[in-house]
This record gives sequence, C-alpha cells and structure tokens, in this order.
Amino acid sequence: MTDGHTPLRDPLRNKGSAFNEEERRAHGLEGLLPASVQTQTQQAQRAYRTISAQSSALQKYRELMSLQDRNEYLFYRVLLDNLAEFMPIVYTPTVGEAAQKYSAVFQRGRGLWITPEHKGRIADVISAAVGDRDIRLLVVTDNEAVLGLGDQGAGGMTISIGKLALYTACAGIAPESTLPISLDVGTDNKALRENPDYLGLNQSRLRGEAYDELVEEFVSGVRQLYPKAMIQWEDFRKDNALNILDRYRSRVPSFNDDIQGTGAVTLAGVYSALRILILKISRSNVF
Repeated sequence: MTDGHTPLRDPLRNKGSAFNEEERRAHGLEGLLPASVQTQTQQAQRAYRTISAQSSALQKYRELMSLQDRNEYLFYRVLLDNLAEFMPIVYTPTVGEAAQKYSAVFQRGRGLWITPEHKGRIADVISAAVGDRDIRLLVVTDNEAVLGLGDQGAGGMTISIGKLALYTACAGIAPESTLPISLDVGTDNKALRENPDYLGLNQSRLRGEAYDELVEEFVSGVRQLYPKAMIQWEDFRKDNALNILDRYRSRVPSFNDDIQGTGAVTLAGVYSALRILILKISRSNVF
C-alpha cells in the first residue's frame, strides 16, 4: 500500500473521484476522497460546466491549467471533447495574454526551469526533477520572442506548455513523455523586472559566450539522459534560433517551429496554389 496522498498529488496518476473502491484500498486513498465513485465522463461534464461558467478567456485558461495540474488525463478528455472551443484558450490567442500576465495567473510550477545558477550541474537538475520518466519530446524556449509579443521572461513557459498540449491532443503523444523547458536566462523587459511580483530570473539577459555555454550544457544533458528525445526550439530571437539550429541539428533531433514550421507551411501554400493553377516550380519561375 502506498501513501494515499502521493497519487492524488501526481497529475499523471491522479484520477480523483474516478478511483474505484478497490483502487482506493490498494493505494491508501480510503477517507481521502468523497464516497461517490464517478466515471471520467461524469468528471468531464462537471469540469466543462465549471470552465464554461468563467466570464473571460483568461479565467477559462486558469481553470483548464488548474485541471491539468490536478488530473492530466481528465484535462485531455475535456480538451478533446471540446477541441474547437478550448483550443483558442489553451493556445493562441489566450495563451499570449497568459504569457503577459504569467506572474499574476501562476498557480503551480509545471515544466522545468534552467537558469545560469544551474551551470555545471544541469543534467543533475533535470534528472532529479524528472525522475524515471522516459522523455521523448521537449519544447524549449528562452522566452525572448513570444508570439510577436517579444521578451516575456518567465511567461514564455506558457507557450511550451500549450504547444505540448497540442501535440498530445492532436498527435496522441503521451503526456508523460513530454517536458516543457524554460531556459530562464533573465529578461530585458523593463516592465517585468520592475514588477515586484515577477517570478522569473530578475536580471538582464545572458548574452554571448555565457549564453552559448548554458545552451551547450543543456543539450549535452538532454542527449545524455534522453538519447531518443527530440527538441523543439520555441520563441528564440532569430539570430539565436538560427545559430542553435546550425549548431545542434546534426547532434540531436531538433527543429525550430518558428523558422522551419513557418517555412514548411508557406511552401505548402505555394504548392497548393500551383496545383490549382496547374503550374510547376522551376528555376525560371523562381529566379
């Protein structure tokens, strides 16, 4: 028998009121939950009513993130059952507002924060935080070029979390195999640094060689711990984004959605137009 509080505090294991009587006995949950055993369908309907009752998109975002922090699989059930309604809440456009107001809407730490303080022991920090999970996909940001909003400091983590929610909801990637990462190297956003409630690293951004060394140690740690993992680089300033792609694309499976993803979508649009016009790309057309 395990300590009953343990599964209730782990969103990847917690089923809430859906734990049946046998599970409650086996996991030491007797007395820790209300007596009624509910199905996930009942839970999802109740959660949907609570979320829908919120008066603003940002409040709905907070309710959804709170649900994800409590019961990850119920969160995805609610999201998938109401994908058209909640996709704009979990990601664009509402996630942009959540990024801007991150310190105000923060409820619980999610993902992993790597700062310059961890230099020399980044692999140990990752290993201790993640435990024995087999991570296969990381969405990594340094928070500097968030959704056209610019440097959002700690708020960039909302984008990594939201992007991974899309991967799970739309591509079926197991949530326990994903990890959102913030390389919190400071912020040059003056308004954030002057806000006494700001939760991120309150210093000017790390630049130059020190920045490159931190990224290098991070990538080396990921390769050591999760050799089968892929990294998506998210919301890096263009110069850093291009340098990181050039440096690591032959060392670790990785891509930058803002650069390669945008390019792929643009090219797909061109090819679609050419099919409609019954034309082909040739050197003479391009040049």
